[in-house]
Amino acid sequence: MDKETLAIRNLNKARALHQPSTLHAVRDLFLSCLAKLPILPQRARSNRVLLIRPDHLGDVLLMTPALQFIKRERPETELHVICGAWAAEVLARFAEVDVVLTLDFPGFQRGGGSPRGNPYLRALDSARMLRRIGYDSALIMRPDHWWGAMLAFLAGIEERIGYDKANVAPFLTGRAPHQQEHAVLQNLHLAQFWLGAAHNRDIELALTVDPADAAAVDQLLSDRGIDSTEPIVCIHPGSGMPSKLWKADKWAEVADQVAWLHKAAIVFTGSSAEKALIDEIAGKMMAQSFSVAGETSAGQLAALYRRAGAVLGPDSGAMHVAAAVHTPTVTLFGPADPIEFAPWGDCRKHAAITSTIACRPCRILDWRDDSPEYHPCVRDISVSQVLEETQRVLGAKSAED
Repeated sequence: MDKETLAIRNLNKARALHQPSTLHAVRDLFLSCLAKLPILPQRARSNRVLLIRPDHLGDVLLMTPALQFIKRERPETELHVICGAWAAEVLARFAEVDVVLTLDFPGFQRGGGSPRGNPYLRALDSARMLRRIGYDSALIMRPDHWWGAMLAFLAGIEERIGYDKANVAPFLTGRAPHQQEHAVLQNLHLAQFWLGAAHNRDIELALTVDPADAAAVDQLLSDRGIDSTEPIVCIHPGSGMPSKLWKADKWAEVADQVAWLHKAAIVFTGSSAEKALIDEIAGKMMAQSFSVAGETSAGQLAALYRRAGAVLGPDSGAMHVAAAVHTPTVTLFGPADPIEFAPWGDCRKHAAITSTIACRPCRILDWRDDSPEYHPCVRDISVSQVLEETQRVLGAKSAED
């Protein structure tokens, strides 16, 4: 199948998948009825606001300029964030956040699973917990998160702000318009909608590195024979979905060229589950490489990336961690839209690479019922594209230094 025919096929399939199924239509009808039920509101004025963000680490990081804006505008407000356990360590580093709560959100588990049990009963249990704490307001930060909006409703939080999306809006008292723009700006615009104030400062995404994490990374590198003066480039080849992965032989070629051109040690990062992928890449390389997969916490990953000259990889939370510590990135995009999810920062230091296939961005991350061969949007990115952009961002960093 030629690329034009393949793109037409994929666009038609993506269009169908974006349409709500009969099951989803029935669910949405149930939700609209549920939202009309009388719910006992929380009565005590608590001066607390709850931000609900169920997604993974990168999405949570892209929310942090908004929570910093909220705290600047209302410093007397006690700011709580409820997130997945994977994001708690990073959120706790932001002084603006008073309390971090964790929850096993249905549909947002590592590996694509969901917590056991009925999601509606889980919402009722979680709502009881939120009632005990007490909140004046809740902001549902993910645009389509009907479960989070339902949770805030069941918890009796009187002011519930979110995006004007069909299955979210029935639970809300304030509905902000949703625009296709970078996620940092989406989050800020929702905060502005709630506050009634405009954000008029430069928008910075910044993550503080703990000295203990920096020391642990220095030791981790020293154990591998990499001293503190040796330049390193990190590659994070894994991602949450197969449709986002690049070919191992291409990563090996890029790694060899970067190691040779920049006299840099190549350090692979990832989870324990990604060790096999990293081993495959390393086995195809001529240059020596090092792996710390499964050996770093989120904070240590940030410290390692701050030490690196650049971080390369497919679209994933790791790239946002790198951007948040002001390290240049080269990100390979496939089904997701870089307009919304490119690493935030100076475009001279951050490259978002895409293929030319016409069906991207389809915004379908999980094509589990379709062969990966039909979705080559990442695999079609060339080695020369990645090397060219790596040279560019490393050059920008050198000029800055």
